Amino acid sequence: MAKKQVLKSPVKTKASQATRKSITKNAPTAKHFIALMKTHQSDEELIKIQRYFKSGEGEYGAGDKFMGIRMGTLFKLAKDSIEMSPTEISKLLDHSVHEVRAGALSIMNYQARAKKTDEVHRKVLFDLYLKKHNRINNWDLVDLAAQFVVGGYLFIANKSRDVLYKLATSKNMWERRTSMVSTAYFIRQGELDDTFQIAALLLNDKQDLIHKAAGGWIREAGKQDQKKLVAFLDKHAATMPRTMLRYAIEKLNEKQKDYYMGLKAAS
Repeated sequence: MAKKQVLKSPVKTKASQATRKSITKNAPTAKHFIALMKTHQSDEELIKIQRYFKSGEGEYGAGDKFMGIRMGTLFKLAKDSIEMSPTEISKLLDHSVHEVRAGALSIMNYQARAKKTDEVHRKVLFDLYLKKHNRINNWDLVDLAAQFVVGGYLFIANKSRDVLYKLATSKNMWERRTSMVSTAYFIRQGELDDTFQIAALLLNDKQDLIHKAAGGWIREAGKQDQKKLVAFLDKHAATMPRTMLRYAIEKLNEKQKDYYMGLKAAS
């Protein structure tokens, strides 16, 4: 019996190695992904996207380059490329075209959402996201992956969330948005404290897109525990940015909305 076990072991190992090589060989590449994207390019869509993402001079997306591809089509391509390696994803993140980077983050999101993804790979995705954050330079790019790649990893691996509090105080507005959007995963698990605490750190932020993110996610947290939302508003409504407040109170009744907007008006 001992001899049979010894003989079987190397055969199994070789088979596993061959399987891994096959998967690597057949995995989608960045070059192929971009080539597929180009087949769906549309000048009409390009005009719409450039207007939607405010890429004009002086706007938050100034200088960003766009291809002109429908997001639904891009997400389909990303889902079909879910087996792409981190090395190839990194190449997409380095690309100058916005939708190519969006494709990379969409692939990362699909991988992070997959139940079969183990903790080791989740850590790889998490590290890649933070390492390449300078390439994640618009609100949609943050929103595509922060929840499951960043928040999901911290929750599933039971890691310290200090990184989110550090990002919340960053000079980079997209890192600050990541800190807020990442807490959406915690909300899904019924954990709300980080959402409110990080929102409090962003009360004096000057950027409208941060106000929207903070207000929107404390609103979602409030759906699970309205008392916590009301406590936050009682403390901060008078001084918080108007946009943040409007987003936060969206699901409250009219009497509550009038009360908190009144506090803001009186301040």
